[in-house]
Amino acid sequence: MTAKVTEMDDNAPKWWNLLDEDARAAARMINHVLPKPLHELGAEQARMLLDTAPSIEPITPLAQVEQLTVPTRAGTIRARLYRANDAQDGGRPAVVYLHGGGFVLGTMDGADELCRAIAAGSGWTVVSLDYRLAPENPYPAALEDCLDAYAWLTGKAPELGIDPERVAVGGDSAGGNLAAALCLHRRDEGSPLPVTQVLAYPAVDGTFSMPSWSEFADAPLLSTADARWFWNLYVGPGHRADDHLAAPMRAKSLCGLPPALILTAEVDPIRDDAEAYAARLRHDGVPVSLTRYAGVFHGFITEIGAFVQAKWAVEEVCLHLREVSRA
Repeated sequence: MTAKVTEMDDNAPKWWNLLDEDARAAARMINHVLPKPLHELGAEQARMLLDTAPSIEPITPLAQVEQLTVPTRAGTIRARLYRANDAQDGGRPAVVYLHGGGFVLGTMDGADELCRAIAAGSGWTVVSLDYRLAPENPYPAALEDCLDAYAWLTGKAPELGIDPERVAVGGDSAGGNLAAALCLHRRDEGSPLPVTQVLAYPAVDGTFSMPSWSEFADAPLLSTADARWFWNLYVGPGHRADDHLAAPMRAKSLCGLPPALILTAEVDPIRDDAEAYAARLRHDGVPVSLTRYAGVFHGFITEIGAFVQAKWAVEEVCLHLREVSRA
């Protein structure tokens, strides 16, 4: 949790003056909402304080928002389909979206406005998944849900008005991890790959060794201590550090993965890991576009209507998807 500071506070952390006005206002609100850091609150209380319901009057109304039930190896999960216009003959491209929340928090509802904005701005159908969370369902439960849902969606694509040859995957934070791991898993097993992967500040490593983990250790919303707590709840004790489906950065090679758009936040302990992953993808021959958004902290992309940087990031995602659909 960020320190309780103002612009006149001599004890303000060094990163405070890096934040823009939107981010400073949000950081103050987070301090007001959270009585303790997330890792001290525990999963149940943190969910009560941070999980949000969808707006009664959404910022971006759409032609179609449909609730789905998706079969998986463990039962079923919920999903939500967003479409700006009626389905075209032959189907529209679609992106499977995986929400953030450290594998412990978060729901489809928290990503509702983001998914609406992507559907409206790109013309793509968006399918958001409500995968299982840790610690009740540790790794690999969330990844298995995402793998099974992606396979089901591509199989049912014509019935859903989706073009099975143009399905992408995206996610933020923990969802970015799951999106990257899904691409790795499908590459490893020789299955058709997503046409692109859109990763917003993805959690791709479990070593916590890059400089940003120290530089922004007490950053707003996600501190380094919180991230370690999330990770330990997700992977559990005795987990192999080299399991690349848990930590995509540990993959021996990233060759053959789909083109990637990676977005990071300036004041974010995850920043350096995500940018190093972009560099590794590029080194291994994967086309990558990387943008660091200045003045904001972890989680900004879902704050539609609150961060001007979120608006710009969504515009970049939509432009990327439109370019992919034209390729």
